[in-house]
Amino acid sequence: MRAVSLPEVAYGATAVRPDWGDLPAALREAIGARLGGPVAAAASAGGGFTRAFAALLTTVAGDRAFVKAAPLTEPLSDWYAREAAITAALPPEVPAARPRWTLVAEGHFVLCLEAIEGRLPTLPWAPADLAAALAAWEASAAALSNPSAELLGLGLPPLGDIVRDELSWWSEIAAGRAPLPPAPPWVPGRLGELAALERALPALVTGPGMLHGDLRVDNLLLDRDGRAWLCDWTWPCRGEPWFDTVTLLVTAYASGLDVDAALSGWNAPPAGVDGALAALGGYWLTRAAGGPSSASPHSRQHQRFSGEQALSWLAERRGWAS
Repeated sequence: MRAVSLPEVAYGATAVRPDWGDLPAALREAIGARLGGPVAAAASAGGGFTRAFAALLTTVAGDRAFVKAAPLTEPLSDWYAREAAITAALPPEVPAARPRWTLVAEGHFVLCLEAIEGRLPTLPWAPADLAAALAAWEASAAALSNPSAELLGLGLPPLGDIVRDELSWWSEIAAGRAPLPPAPPWVPGRLGELAALERALPALVTGPGMLHGDLRVDNLLLDRDGRAWLCDWTWPCRGEPWFDTVTLLVTAYASGLDVDAALSGWNAPPAGVDGALAALGGYWLTRAAGGPSSASPHSRQHQRFSGEQALSWLAERRGWAS
């Protein structure tokens, strides 16, 4: 069993958010009115990499809801509106919180979701937690293999286009159009191979199904029964579901688990897995080298951690010096 690697800051402690009391009083009153009564308690979400409000609210009557809020002047407000539309249209087999209502008040967009009584998975992954997460994604992928007209009407970009437009940094670096970020010592000698893996990936991820698009440990909740729920449906796309599985398993690799065995039932082509790890590793390391983030101050170290783990897994699969 390989050594366990952990990020500097746990995924459940990455967020820097306003507290309930930091919101404008009139906005708090409007939210309380929609909830049916004043808010008695607010527990901010510790995970995530945005600075927007996100908290589990409890009213004086005991009603509980998960509420997100962002100023209309920020892109996050559009993301929350998209999340509301997507989660409302998900088939019932997908374990995800559904929206209760949305609200525009005091210059903010507010999304109220069903409350899921749960916790983020902790690292290193417990095998039972990972099994629950994979089962939730397997059920979701099956239900989303032929997305409804409503979901398609919301706009689901092809994953292949995303790979070409956003996840092809080794190709840019090899061509001299982008600098090489801090990377494992074997990377400079493998730039051509990394770029070739990226270039082959779009054809391998093309598919009709809907993906979550951002399937990470901090976008999951485990309820009291051990069932996993998929959160933050902001970036869905269309493609082969094994790509999301690879994305999720990067932290399982860091946890020392047998990730290739976990992939065995996903019909993932070996070249596709290698291409996904190459593309994700290049993207994460490039982002990590981009200077301080305007979101969470912990986002860069998490990108660096994820990029290093993706490339370590790739090097192990291909017999490269890691």
